[in-house]
Amino acid sequence: MKNIRTIIKNNWKIIIFILTLLIFLFIAEDVLEKQLFTFDTSLYHFLVKLRNPILNGFFISITHLGGFIALGSISCLGIIFIKNKSDRILICVNIVVSFIMNVLLKYEFARQRPIEDRLISEIGYSFPSGHAMVSTAVYGLFIYFIYTKLKNYRLKNFFIGLLVLLIILIDISRVYVGVHYASDVLAGTCFSIAYLILILSYKKEFDVKKFFIRRHYN
Repeated sequence: MKNIRTIIKNNWKIIIFILTLLIFLFIAEDVLEKQLFTFDTSLYHFLVKLRNPILNGFFISITHLGGFIALGSISCLGIIFIKNKSDRILICVNIVVSFIMNVLLKYEFARQRPIEDRLISEIGYSFPSGHAMVSTAVYGLFIYFIYTKLKNYRLKNFFIGLLVLLIILIDISRVYVGVHYASDVLAGTCFSIAYLILILSYKKEFDVKKFFIRRHYN
């Protein structure tokens, strides 16, 4: 047991990376075969039954926090307040790359959105969810910054918990308002978790200042 715990503790990033990537690939395979999962329809109908004016307003507001305008604004604030130049560039690259990857994946899989009981209008393909994928990438990067830079333990846990909850609520909101299947948001979130682990594991290799210093002396 101790050996297993040690292995997990020392390799948790690799384990989460592999697990989230496998979940994405498992879902993607069925999407290519034009199949729906059981939990797609069951969760969708469950959330539709919960609809009421208060929850409708709440989840419509939440879903906008996963939109490009909100995420772009959050990224701009991060660029303003974070002093490290490499981190600023990483914020810019992160939102642009995650958005482009989502667009490419949407056109690759070309899955149609649910057509029944929509609370909002939405265009484009369904898989993977752009709100889930890009918001996980953007808010997930800020979770990393909070974890590595904020010294106050209580504030660190509070803000990390708040952002994790926000990501989950954004995912739920996309199914609740009727513009995505649950597999869309699960796949989008898993893809971005794997993507973030990959780029943050090699963050030092992409340090902008070190890159230019190496080029200067070479």
